[in-house]
Amino acid sequence: MEGNHLLSIENRQRLNATGVLDVDSFDEKTVVILTNMGVLTVEGQDLHINSLNVENGDIAIEGTIDQFRYSDLKEKGGMFKGLFR
Repeated sequence: MEGNHLLSIENRQRLNATGVLDVDSFDEKTVVILTNMGVLTVEGQDLHINSLNVENGDIAIEGTIDQFRYSDLKEKGGMFKGLFR
């Protein structure tokens, strides 16, 4: 995967990321983001996507961020499985 990926979290209330390819799913507790560095899963409370620009690869999420984790795109199931091999 090419391109830069930057992740910043401000006071556990705002997450900004670059290198975003798409958003796989989201609700108030979980946001699953496809990035150029893998699948980023953000978990918390009252999460909402404040801004998303897939063309520029930017996302901003607000709410209470409890945790986040990365996994490989190959491990993600559904329609994206095998897409980025």
